[in-house]
Amino acid sequence: MKTLASVVLFLIALAGCHERRPPAITMRGAVIRRDSDPNRQTPVAGVRVVAEYGSGTAVAWSSVQGAFTLTLPAYAFHNTPVTLRFRHDGYEPLDQLATLPTDLYIIRMMPLPSPARSPSGKPNTAVGNVSVRYTAKAPVVADVGTRVKTFQVVNRGNRPCTRPGACSPDGRWKATAQTISLDAEQGNQFRNARLSCIAGPCPFTSIVRDNFSRGGRTINATVLNWSDTVTYLFQAEVVHPMVSQTVRHSYPVIFDRTLNFSLPGSAEGICLEAEINGAPIIFPIGPALLLSWADCHQQPDSENNRLYRCELKPGYQFR
Repeated sequence: MKTLASVVLFLIALAGCHERRPPAITMRGAVIRRDSDPNRQTPVAGVRVVAEYGSGTAVAWSSVQGAFTLTLPAYAFHNTPVTLRFRHDGYEPLDQLATLPTDLYIIRMMPLPSPARSPSGKPNTAVGNVSVRYTAKAPVVADVGTRVKTFQVVNRGNRPCTRPGACSPDGRWKATAQTISLDAEQGNQFRNARLSCIAGPCPFTSIVRDNFSRGGRTINATVLNWSDTVTYLFQAEVVHPMVSQTVRHSYPVIFDRTLNFSLPGSAEGICLEAEINGAPIIFPIGPALLLSWADCHQQPDSENNRLYRCELKPGYQFR
């Protein structure tokens, strides 16, 4: 019994410790390029964000949309402000005091001036005529032909309706109902199906079941005739649905030294086509997003599209 009581007391004490543990604080913000033109205030990806509080630190990196999130203990703001430090090779260092953890911190970093020459002393390499090439799966249809079939709905008019049996819509005349079906065969589908009365007293007929307007491999319809024999024409296009890889091109938007473009989540074989000092070169972009002339980041959105942002490395300049 003493052992059980000791265990219970230990668990109660442990629960009390957890209850007294101060909650964490989440700080959120975004890093953008400092510029008087709102169109040029592009997000800055890959910024190292350090929060310094007392003897502790927290580190985060900005996303492709410039977003950053820092998690700090609640006591970080008790005695002194938290110092936020932002560092990126292409921007001036920036430090800022944070006094309220609930604020949204919008950080505007000043880009470093682009030197006329590369670090090696040579003139900057010109990058121009940039485009994006990729492949995507797209549904296509091959035209197979047209299926045509005529059929008769045999009946004799002016016969009073007797139950059981089919009757005219007003219940006065004896009628005949007949169903016609078509099969497009394996792998094919019908589209734009039409059913038309082409002979006989057509005004005294009606289509009472339509299983053809929606298309599909098999289609059918039922015609009701309450007069003399009529002839109907059943006609539809036959297609063969397929999925094909198509090559597509997109053109990025360039602001200063930053290149932006987005692609659908289904995009494959992504390449950047560009002229480097006037010579056309194709640069495949793999999962690592490695380019010799730019640092690239990508981020999916809620609809599985992907946003890409590439910033020129030192020694390169858009033309």
